[in-house]
Amino acid sequence: MSWKDIVCVVLVILGIVLFLYGSNAYYAVAGYAGIGLFTGGIVLYAVLQVYKAVLKNSEKLEAVKA
Repeated sequence: MSWKDIVCVVLVILGIVLFLYGSNAYYAVAGYAGIGLFTGGIVLYAVLQVYKAVLKNSEKLEAVKA
């Protein structure tokens, strides 16, 4: 696991914990921050995977052209 994957996992876990804390304590700001961190972690992971796939594909195209 790279450090980028670990950051995404930590964001998702922190988001879940903040959401659960916010819903239990009736503290809306913490709940919405948790939702934001949760979705941000998932979106960041997806963007990084797409970027990695596009970068790998472009390297293959350059190798074919050369």
